[in-house]
Amino acid sequence: MKVAVYGTSVSNEFVSVIREFFTFLKTNKIEVQLYKPFYSFLVEEINVTPYYNSFFHSYIDFDETNEFIFSVGGDGTFLHSVVNIRNFDIPVVGVNSGRLGYLADISQEHMNDALTEIFNRNFSVVERSMLQVEFQGRENLDFNFALNEITVLKTDTSSMINISAYLDKELLNNYWADGLIIATPTGSTAYSLSVGGPILTPDSENFVITPLAPHNLTIRPLVVPDNYNIRLKVDGRGTNYLTSLDFRSVPVEFSTTITVKKANFKLKTLQLPELTFFKTLRNKLMWGVDKRN
Repeated sequence: MKVAVYGTSVSNEFVSVIREFFTFLKTNKIEVQLYKPFYSFLVEEINVTPYYNSFFHSYIDFDETNEFIFSVGGDGTFLHSVVNIRNFDIPVVGVNSGRLGYLADISQEHMNDALTEIFNRNFSVVERSMLQVEFQGRENLDFNFALNEITVLKTDTSSMINISAYLDKELLNNYWADGLIIATPTGSTAYSLSVGGPILTPDSENFVITPLAPHNLTIRPLVVPDNYNIRLKVDGRGTNYLTSLDFRSVPVEFSTTITVKKANFKLKTLQLPELTFFKTLRNKLMWGVDKRN
């Protein structure tokens, strides 16, 4: 069996766990293709020499015969792995290096048990919808897809922007706000959640449209089917607004129109029997900490 391992950095507190992780792979004779910048970090920054058989540097030299992709870090690292690897046939497994994570849900306390379950094939595959973003009026990004969300934002701290949102050809609303988030079900537990948006299950076939600090307080987050094409026209003072796809941000001129739609592929992730979506929610959001619940 062959797997890929991706990462960017981990803390010194994670050293013993990262050693345990690579020891498990070596002991079980798993062939490892390791992300070269992560290897350099481990060796040079925290003095860990990981087990590996080969390297990859980007999606260009990524081996498509890998059976799994292990993303070691947090949810941010998980999102980086999607952009850097760009393979949607191989499931991504998130290994959490210590912070809150919905995507990187394998904790260091249960590392060996989780790896044993995975290589014994005791898991299910969860397919996650992605967004495709197209610009009319400027060149598209090299990788114009997002797993969590697209956000349009004002570029300064003074004036709001006006975002006209259309579902197919029908006007939904003119949002006077600091910005607008369009999130996938996966992204419903990210930026959208932090500004009051609802939580969707990963298998929901929907988008969440969530305004940021709207001028009209009756404006609420809205869940719509993901078969809509959502078109955004933005106006305001100055010349630019900011558009972000997950962690990548670019300035965009007001003359540019954005079209958001569901991508024609999905990202595969693994779910272990003891790490269901609802159990993850209870743990991460500490539901039930109050003994009355």
